Amino acid sequence: MTTDLSRPEYYINRELSWLDFNRRVLEEAQDDRNPLLERVKFLGIVANNLDEFFEVRVAGLLQIRESGGGPTGPDGLTPNEQLKAIGRAAHAQVDAQYSCWNDDLLPALAAEKIHLWEVDQLQGEHLAFIRRYWRGELEPILTPIVIDPAHPFPRVLNKALCIGVLLEQDGQTAVGVVTVPRVLPRILRLPDLDDGSVHLVTLAGIVEHQISELFEGYAVTGHGAFRVTRNGELFVNEEEADNLLEEIEESLEKRRKGDVVRLEIDQGAPERLVSFLSRQFAIVKDQVYYAHGPVNLNRIFAIYGQSPRPDLKDRPFTQVEVSLPEKADTFFETIRRRDVVLHHPYESFSTVIDFIDRAASDPRVLAIKQTLYRTGEDSHVVQALISASERGKEVTALVELKARFDEASNIEWAKQLEESGVHVVYGLLGMKTHCKLSMLVRRDEDRLRRYVHLGTGNYNHTTARLYTDIGLLTAREEITREVAEVFNMLTARSEETFRQLLVAPTTLMNGMLRRIERETEHARAGRPATIIAKMNGLTDPKIIKALYHASMAGVEIDLIVRGVCRLRPGMLGISERIRVVSIIGRFLEHSRLYYFANGGNPELWAGSADWMSRNLRNRVEVIFPIEDEIIRNRLVLFLQLCLADRIKARACGADGRYMRLEAMDGEPALNMQDTLMAMAQGANPPENLPPLPGWPTAALDGDRARRA
Repeated sequence: MTTDLSRPEYYINRELSWLDFNRRVLEEAQDDRNPLLERVKFLGIVANNLDEFFEVRVAGLLQIRESGGGPTGPDGLTPNEQLKAIGRAAHAQVDAQYSCWNDDLLPALAAEKIHLWEVDQLQGEHLAFIRRYWRGELEPILTPIVIDPAHPFPRVLNKALCIGVLLEQDGQTAVGVVTVPRVLPRILRLPDLDDGSVHLVTLAGIVEHQISELFEGYAVTGHGAFRVTRNGELFVNEEEADNLLEEIEESLEKRRKGDVVRLEIDQGAPERLVSFLSRQFAIVKDQVYYAHGPVNLNRIFAIYGQSPRPDLKDRPFTQVEVSLPEKADTFFETIRRRDVVLHHPYESFSTVIDFIDRAASDPRVLAIKQTLYRTGEDSHVVQALISASERGKEVTALVELKARFDEASNIEWAKQLEESGVHVVYGLLGMKTHCKLSMLVRRDEDRLRRYVHLGTGNYNHTTARLYTDIGLLTAREEITREVAEVFNMLTARSEETFRQLLVAPTTLMNGMLRRIERETEHARAGRPATIIAKMNGLTDPKIIKALYHASMAGVEIDLIVRGVCRLRPGMLGISERIRVVSIIGRFLEHSRLYYFANGGNPELWAGSADWMSRNLRNRVEVIFPIEDEIIRNRLVLFLQLCLADRIKARACGADGRYMRLEAMDGEPALNMQDTLMAMAQGANPPENLPPLPGWPTAALDGDRARRA
């Protein structure tokens, strides 16, 4: 009898899986084994994550519900059913956030002499400072508005922090609104009192304390801080856009004024104010979230920076510099001799910057081609491309204008690149360009040759210190030729044939499905059959069905999925050979690696794509093979460490819930990221790690001996 693998109960809802991921981040804020200020930072990350979730995922479901659309995923839940379930889970998560803040973090901070005060608690020099700050810095830039026929309710921008005020004058009631300015720090450090303490207040707290002065002539009968989250999706008709850059610039303005999907408001706000705002923003009760503390816990990020307490933060880690020769000829000769792998953040991103800088300055380099997805505000890569163009080199930059929430930054970089003579293109219509590629063409002594960098993460030197990613420098002709073909596809929309690389949207999906099916055939024939895949998210139904089939045939499957996972592991007869773990630690696990035992002839791949429908179908992605034996051994060891983590890893059960993995008797309590930091500083890898089926242990032993 054939099992129907399309049954909804075999799939976890995408949105609820994401909320469970954010709960795992919240657990890091709740975990007193983490340094105190790192816990504060994790709580800020939870709040920031929720912002984006409401801006994109919840907003999308609301639109689908309004249009009468049906179920959006293989779990079969309708948009309305999902929104109700999201509401229950999100309200519980917000309550847990504020419980963590009020019951755990605030008292712990106070015990360490870090105080976030209410303004009415201040006295002496601190109160005098607040009055001076109010008169000299804050009050002059505020604009109080009283709502009446001549002054309609203002258009509150997305995520702008505001104060709503109930007013009374001559027996008449009114509502006032003032926006807390974004140009000033949201958390202000007060003067030190020579007692070793850190004293802080919120900007919103100062405004609320002085609110009567803003509305002179009125009696203030109630007030409360509030904030709205709006639909953050861009609406761009690429087919009809004459200029994609201008079209997206216009859409960014619309995003700031999109429909409201959530209202956050101080729990002490009068009910009349809550009702008034709910009517103004056309939202229902379930869309109102009460803050039992600072509205917008994103703000508490500032406490980390304002507190000079290294003892309450993660111990400093110095990245290893993988230095290549200074002289250009020997620099490129090194890459010709052997591929170079970089594992960020354990190894510095500066080697990638050096690669692009060298291309810009080396007179033998004739052309550079580069993809740019999330570059950051101070991009060394972009500056190198501008320098190369000004030196007369042929430079082409593929700038992805639709990189969510980085659109404005990328638009500015695109303009600067064009002004410097760089040929800027925006990729394929209807597709995001998410692949991470840098290619240069150099006139070596014997011939023209291409050199490339392929990566799993963005060309962003800031996030490269916070995200774990893999990068590969190679001059292998079979790889560099196909990277050139990817650029031709992006710039000329040409149809290319790829044999070495797996490229979305053309060959990646089928290439992955073929490899999963091949493991299935190996298992049935009694040959080594194992899949180990590390990624950010797993949502694609075709991939999930193929994994279920493989598990039913006897393939052992380990999935290391940081975030969303629709696959339900551990179901008897369906997925009992599939294990799913999520690792949430000091660094954000961003690298994508795919291992197939292949009957004893193992393959290892890395690249930019997760097993998510958007990556496999609607983006330009590149997955590349790892062929150098030393590099393969090193990355296999990395996968072993991921699977051996017993401190930061959580395992997903058949019910979709995640539980921390605990070390068994005789098993080391291993923290994978701590181990890799120690190894980067020269420590030997742990002994007795569980072997990877299909991978020769002799190869790993040889690699360990080389390290020793």
